[in-house]
Amino acid sequence: MNESFKKLAKPYQIWLYILALFPVVVMFGLMFFSTEGISFDEASFKLGNFSYLLEVATLQALGNSFIYAFITTFLTIILGYMVAYRIFRSRLTNKFIILVILILPMWSNLLLRTQALGNIMEPNNILSNLFGRIGINLSINILGKPIGVLVGLTITYLPFMVLPIYTSLEKIDFALEEAALDLGATELQKFWKVVFPLSIKGIITGSILVFLPSLSGFAIPEILGKSNILFIGNLIEQAFRNMRYYEGSIYAIIILIIIFAALMIINKVDKEGEILL
Repeated sequence: MNESFKKLAKPYQIWLYILALFPVVVMFGLMFFSTEGISFDEASFKLGNFSYLLEVATLQALGNSFIYAFITTFLTIILGYMVAYRIFRSRLTNKFIILVILILPMWSNLLLRTQALGNIMEPNNILSNLFGRIGINLSINILGKPIGVLVGLTITYLPFMVLPIYTSLEKIDFALEEAALDLGATELQKFWKVVFPLSIKGIITGSILVFLPSLSGFAIPEILGKSNILFIGNLIEQAFRNMRYYEGSIYAIIILIIIFAALMIINKVDKEGEILL
C-alpha cells in the first residue's frame, strides 16, 4: 500500500481501536469480575460468572435465537434467490435502480420500521381500516406471536440475501450457459448444473449476513414478540440496562465468537470479497 494511503488510514485505525477493540477488551475483562455497576471498589474475581450460561433462561434464549435465525435464513434463501434471479433475468436496462429500491429500507431506522410492522400486525391497523372502507374485512393478529417475529426478521433481512446472490449471478459467464444448452441441457438442467452451483458463494455469504443479525438482534423480538419470545440479544440488553455488566459481557463475548467464526467462513469462501462488491 502507498505510504500516503497508510497515513490517511491512521485516523480510521485509531477510531476503530477506541470504539471497537477497546470495548471488547473491557467486556472480556468484566466477564471475570463481579461488580456493582461500573464501580470496581468492591470488585471480586469470579469464574463462577460463567454459570449464567447454564441457566434455563439463557439456554432458552440461545435455543430461540438459533432456531429463529435458521428459519429466517432458510426463508430468505428461498425468497432472496427468487427475487435476485428474477432481477438477473430481467431485460431492464438499469437493474441497479431496482436493487437500490430493494435495499433502500436497509438505510432507514430499524426501530421505526419494526414499529411500523408491529402496527400492521395488530387487529386494528391502518391497512384494515383502509380496506374496511371498501367493504373488505382484513384482520391480522400476529403481533406477539412467533409468526410475527419470523415475518419481521424475514422482511428486515431479506435485502442482505438478495444483494450477494444477485452479485454472484451477475459474475457468471454467459458462455457457460450457452455451452450447457449446446450440449443438450434443458433450461432446468442448465439452472441446477450451471447457474445454481456458481451462485453458491452468494448464498453462503448472504446466509451469514442474515443469520448473524437474526441471531444477535433484540429490537425485532422485543417489539414484534412483545417480550413473549426471549432472544440472547434481549438478555444482553436486560443485563446492561440493569447494570449487570459482567453477565451481559459473557453473553456478548459468546456472540462475538460466533460472529468471528462466521467471518472466518466468509474469508474462506470469498477470499477476495468479490461477492460483497
